[in-house]
Amino acid sequence: MSTAAPFATRLLHWWDQHGRHDLPWQQPRTPYRVWVSEVMLQQTQVSTVIPYFQRWMARFPDLPTLAAAHQDEVLAHWAGLGYYARARNLHRCAQQVMQRYDGELPRCPQALEALPGIGASTANAIVSQAHDEPLPILDGNAKRVLARHAAIDGWPGRSAVLRQLWQAAEQRVPSARGADYTQAIMDLGATLCTRSRPACDRCPTREDCQGHQQDRLAELPGRKPRRDVPVVERFMLLLRDARGHLLLERRPAQGIWGGLWSLPEADDSASLARRFALHATDLEALPALTHKLTHRHLLITPLALQLDHTPALAQAQLGWFAGAEIARLGLPRPVARLLNR
Repeated sequence: MSTAAPFATRLLHWWDQHGRHDLPWQQPRTPYRVWVSEVMLQQTQVSTVIPYFQRWMARFPDLPTLAAAHQDEVLAHWAGLGYYARARNLHRCAQQVMQRYDGELPRCPQALEALPGIGASTANAIVSQAHDEPLPILDGNAKRVLARHAAIDGWPGRSAVLRQLWQAAEQRVPSARGADYTQAIMDLGATLCTRSRPACDRCPTREDCQGHQQDRLAELPGRKPRRDVPVVERFMLLLRDARGHLLLERRPAQGIWGGLWSLPEADDSASLARRFALHATDLEALPALTHKLTHRHLLITPLALQLDHTPALAQAQLGWFAGAEIARLGLPRPVARLLNR
């Protein structure tokens, strides 16, 4: 196509031939399905999301079903995707939509933004894909495409850089085919304009891509300033009662694995022993495992003990669980790995 053709025209022409047209949330492309997929796709690749999305839709096929579900079951269907606040926000959002909008996600982006867990880009993506309205988006893929095409310097997490990216996004939105354009710019970033080794020879926008012309693709968009990642040592208690039931503790809503059931943990074995009136010398230290988080790496040492009785539990966040019950809970990934091994 001619370089005189608008960015969106070239992008849509490419997408018609090479884009992804069979993603599960496209069939059908309802507001609920688009919303769930957009939240799942935040910081998560499509290939990872697809099986989670399919299991989610099998259990929560519509917004009223999600709103009526227990949080434990919602988190269980999210377990493994990480960033669990997303799942809690989906649940809270569904309940608010039932109360305020009779179970229908609002069509106005500003109204969507007022709901839990929905930012400006997600709100626009929902409306554009579900209602075919041309609106700019700025997910990770779109940021990369636009930062390169317009040669916008700096890390997109900085407000000044983000403002420039929004301006570039708004300038390129077509007057029609909003749903297709939204999917097209995401597909371009996911399949051709990748972080490393972008396939510029097949890109429909390369002829006026400033990053390509300036040979600056490797530095655009700017990377987040690096920080040293500390290693944090944690001890987790594997305590079973006389029935073989396992002691679990619901984590606080805030922080990592928020709201999930997990093993009781502490900075040291003595603290765990004191908390549950155990003798530290009775605890058997099992092989440690490591788990990488965004801002720190965990070195987890499991401490195991089998009791000959079933102590009463005075705290609501603690509970004894049988194996079948544990299988239905959403567990943090390292805890699930530990129990499986």
